[in-house]
Amino acid sequence: MPELVFFSGTMDCGKSTLALQIEHNRSARGLQGMIFTRDDRAGEGKLSSRLGLVTDAVEAAEGFDFYAYLVAHLSQGNRADYVIVDEAQFLAGEQIDQLARVVDDLELDVFAFGITTDFRSKLFPGSQRLVELADRVEVLQVEALCWCGARATHNARTIGGEMVVEGAQVVVGDVNQAPDEVGYEVLCRRHHRRRTTAAAAHAAALSPDVLPVDPSLGDSVSRPSSRS
Repeated sequence: MPELVFFSGTMDCGKSTLALQIEHNRSARGLQGMIFTRDDRAGEGKLSSRLGLVTDAVEAAEGFDFYAYLVAHLSQGNRADYVIVDEAQFLAGEQIDQLARVVDDLELDVFAFGITTDFRSKLFPGSQRLVELADRVEVLQVEALCWCGARATHNARTIGGEMVVEGAQVVVGDVNQAPDEVGYEVLCRRHHRRRTTAAAAHAAALSPDVLPVDPSLGDSVSRPSSRS
């Protein structure tokens, strides 16, 4: 039976790479897919991975109707065996409903990829609706890591290396941006709560007050005894 599958995870955990891998595997078996994306880092109408892989896609802008587009595509004698949708967190709830209808009425598998929560740890509308409607929700097993080495579970928005918690929900950016640009960093829950980015942690480590020591205690440090 066709399924609506939501592949979720933080930034930098390989969602777009997996989308491209699914496309490669299925097309190698003679199947033809339709690829959609929204606000990809590589620009309009592109699905790209941080590994450097990129392919053309249909830009699903605000107001785009997936069901109507695919019905028109098939009615013109074109073929579609499955659907891939990247950056699905940016979609509206009604667009996710359209994807569910594609599965149920057109009997096509739909593979959606996206971040679950925004930089404030709030659900994106598209992701929320996917969790509500998907036949399966798959959390990617390639774990992104926080700067501390723990599993990264949250996405932080940064400006100048400092975490910010206010602003529009959707601001296109990426990890490893220039310091003065809006960027993103993946953090564990502890450091997201404390707003401790890698830059902030490095600054704290360089502080002369990290390990305060009373100079008067210098002579009291134990030394090896000279007695036999």
